[in-house]
Amino acid sequence: MSVEQVAENVNALHWFKSSYSGSDGGDCVEVAAGLDAVYVRDSKATGHGPVLRVGQGEWAAFLALTAE
Repeated sequence: MSVEQVAENVNALHWFKSSYSGSDGGDCVEVAAGLDAVYVRDSKATGHGPVLRVGQGEWAAFLALTAE
């Protein structure tokens, strides 16, 4: 595993809260589309928490699996 510097400013992206996240404040996940990747973060730690960067092909495969 390697750590890479993200070229995009992820805080400037337009983040969407997952429709699977509960309205009671638990299990909140946000997703944003970047230039060449999709980013996932915990909505309770938006300014200081980690951000997962996923390639667009991998994200499409993930969505295909969740749609089954």
